Amino acid sequence: MTKTELIEKMANEAGISKAAAAKALNSFTGNVTKALKKKDGKVTLVGFGTFSKIRRKARTGRNPQTGATMKIKACNAVKFKAGKALKDSVK
Repeated sequence: MTKTELIEKMANEAGISKAAAAKALNSFTGNVTKALKKKDGKVTLVGFGTFSKIRRKARTGRNPQTGATMKIKACNAVKFKAGKALKDSVK
């Protein structure tokens, strides 16, 4: 499902305009992003899942084309853990 399809579905189910649905979705993604930028960023939606920020350590990797080893810097990454309700509905 693309962002456009999601906006259409939200607008139809909520009985609002596509513009209002797009604004709501953009607000949601913006606020999740803002929360994850904080030091201990975490967003929990009960029944759906949890977005959290993790720190990946520096490591060595391989260039798949040449096979040469290279250093990969430490970085922050986003992790999503699905909630029980979401897991059960996908089964």
